[in-house]
Amino acid sequence: MKKRDIGLIGIVLLIAFLCWLIPYIRGQFTYKEAQLRITVDGEEYGVYSLEEDQVIHIGDTNVCVIKDGYVSMTEADCPDHLCMKQKRISKEGGTIVCLPNRVVLEITGDESLDAPDVVAS
Repeated sequence: MKKRDIGLIGIVLLIAFLCWLIPYIRGQFTYKEAQLRITVDGEEYGVYSLEEDQVIHIGDTNVCVIKDGYVSMTEADCPDHLCMKQKRISKEGGTIVCLPNRVVLEITGDESLDAPDVVAS
């Protein structure tokens, strides 16, 4: 290997590192509080903070638990219980779906932080 080859490899590694680092740094400055959004049959059932531990009864069919910033489905009356077997979620974009009961648990960011300041006159 020549010095130029080593230099080229170093530059490629530096660019790869920066491509990994920049979105991470950008994410640090655009933090949004994660929330749980529950929809039933396409209609919003409720939005809950992940900061508060709680048990949420979703109609007569499902129960989900928010504990230590994680969400999991603990009870469901569907025949296969696949929603209860899904891993707990905590990051934006994470979802748990109960297809037979049409229940969707989704982690979202706090939309109120993205809203522009509006002054009514």
